[in-house]
Amino acid sequence: MPEPAPPDARLAQWRARVEATLAAALPAADTSPQRLHAAMRHAALDGGKRMRPLLVYATGSAFGCDAAALDHAAAAVELIHAYSLVHDDLPAMDDDALRRGKPTVHVAFGEATAILAGDALQALAFELLAQAPLPAPARVAMLQELAVAAGARGMCGGQALDIDATGQWQRDRSEVLPVATMANHRGEIHSDPASALERLHALKTGALLRAAVRLGALAAGADASTRERLDRFADALGLAFQIRDDLLDIEGDSATLGKTAGKDAAQVKATFPALLGIDASRARLQALRAAMEQALTPLGERTEVLAALGRKAIDRDR
Repeated sequence: MPEPAPPDARLAQWRARVEATLAAALPAADTSPQRLHAAMRHAALDGGKRMRPLLVYATGSAFGCDAAALDHAAAAVELIHAYSLVHDDLPAMDDDALRRGKPTVHVAFGEATAILAGDALQALAFELLAQAPLPAPARVAMLQELAVAAGARGMCGGQALDIDATGQWQRDRSEVLPVATMANHRGEIHSDPASALERLHALKTGALLRAAVRLGALAAGADASTRERLDRFADALGLAFQIRDDLLDIEGDSATLGKTAGKDAAQVKATFPALLGIDASRARLQALRAAMEQALTPLGERTEVLAALGRKAIDRDR
């Protein structure tokens, strides 16, 4: 049996697979309604880290699933992510003009088309996942998993909490909160703002990353104890991914990030550096790195690509 390719080579192969699957699944830009179709392709193609589809491939392949059986799930979770970015960038949300190094969809195509493009990307995700070449029980379980992760108990719920928390932070002159509070939409104060912020991001960012891991595990038929360890990995990954995003918003530049730097501070967003400070946020990242390794170690060398993705989430510069 040939030796498996090193992690970076496998990641490159999987990126190529998901790009091809997305390009084939998205409607052609020259078919009617052209503006909508062009906006969908603008949002979903030619950019992004593809972390979520890579997690699908890395998990599924670790437990014996062929990449061809994972293509639909990998593309579906990326379509959900792409739709969320389109809506997140709208004037009613973050009002951003730059995404993945190019104009955001509402800037390029208009706000109404951007809303429709996001809606259509979400619908396409579930259509594509329903067509996955897997047994029907696995497909149904995967559809449910993705729906929960995308909805009020996941990403949308987290976004709502983020909106409620925006502007609630009060900074001292050093821009670090010595004592912080977070209020929900009813004005109720959380006495433990760090836990509240972790819950917010476990939904807004972590739910879809966890779903990506779970989709791969479901496709491969991983057992319950394995799925529990994968959940622990994914939970730590989701929080680490968000803390790194928060730090990059402070430390990065727009050209490298491919999106507007400094937006979190300008909008008084609920972020880990605002609450904990930069040094404590970096320390939290390292603790999460250890938690990811601890979750995966008992599963052996087959999870080496998952482990590599965890490290990339922490070490990335965009």
